[in-house]
Amino acid sequence: MLNRSSESTAIQDYYPDNFSWCYGCGRLNEKGLHVKTRWDGDETLTEFVPRPEHIAIPGYVYGGLAASLIDCHSTGSASLALYRREGHEPGDSEPVPRCVTASLHTDFIKPTPLGQPIVIRGRIKEVGKKKVVVQSELFVNDELCVRGEVTAVLAPAAMLGDEN
Repeated sequence: MLNRSSESTAIQDYYPDNFSWCYGCGRLNEKGLHVKTRWDGDETLTEFVPRPEHIAIPGYVYGGLAASLIDCHSTGSASLALYRREGHEPGDSEPVPRCVTASLHTDFIKPTPLGQPIVIRGRIKEVGKKKVVVQSELFVNDELCVRGEVTAVLAPAAMLGDEN
């Protein structure tokens, strides 16, 4: 079951406006997926319900959606890890670090059912000064469907509008 009570602690809710347009996780993209990533103990958690248009074949999710969910969940997880390393949690007044994907690897274990709640869990494998490696797993009904690993890096200043 989806846990909507914790959505306000999602790291994506604290991204700066100029970096909140991503189709996967941007809160300002009205047609986007609105991926929300938060801490759940030492793991990260995203919950998502695919819509009918996310179809590959009847009854199953398009693989690109699964990869996008792994991607945005993992970059959100990386931002959470960097923020926590600095002693912060979502809602603190300090600016949230924004990460982008340097590498995305996905393994499709079994077809992902359409219309069922998806749960993505992430584990932080490595945290460097500007790089975070996240291992994420996508489940439906507690069954592993997709496994991924993302290397995320701090967004370049030019992407954030911090450079002339």
